[in-house]
Amino acid sequence: QVPLVESGGGSVQPGGSLRLSCSTSGSTFSSSCMGWFRQTPGKERDRVATIDTDGSPAYATSVKGRFTISRDNAKNTMYLQMDNLKPEDSAMYYCAADPSAVEWCYLTDNYNYWGQGTRVTVSS
Repeated sequence: QVPLVESGGGSVQPGGSLRLSCSTSGSTFSSSCMGWFRQTPGKERDRVATIDTDGSPAYATSVKGRFTISRDNAKNTMYLQMDNLKPEDSAMYYCAADPSAVEWCYLTDNYNYWGQGTRVTVSS
């Protein structure tokens, strides 16, 4: 199993920004679909953003224009820049990998490797 480690969560006021990171030591990072998901208590985990191996991003409608996903294959690291945060963005954020796909990552359902999560709280 490829270990994924998230970092960068925290508490911020509405309108603020946070940058999440997801690092792995796995050798398949550069050839894997990667994604950010989030979950609040009592709700299903939602797809926030994904990124193809060529860097093509895709976003949930709720975060489009505010969040930016990126990846640095040389560092085996994925990022999620979150700007203009809203209280409804508060959740546990997870990064995930699907080594079986390289494109159309927003559509794949084979995210079988997950990090432990990092909490984001947006509150005044």
